[in-house]
Amino acid sequence: MNVILKKVLKLAEGWSEQDQEELAQVALEIEARRSGVYHATEEELRAIDEALAAVERGEIATDAEVEAVFAKFRAS
Repeated sequence: MNVILKKVLKLAEGWSEQDQEELAQVALEIEARRSGVYHATEEELRAIDEALAAVERGEIATDAEVEAVFAKFRAS
């Protein structure tokens, strides 16, 4: 392990839980890029489950509704 990384990890011990979580997520993104395997967080998995449930309930935009939204931005 290089010296800078060792120093950052030592400093991170004194960081808030939120900052430590952010550092861990960045490290996981790097690992996913290196290995080609991404492991979703519990929060991401919950969001996916919620989105799939909304689709099952029919709570999705029609093609016409999606096109109408894009048309607003294209006209700008």
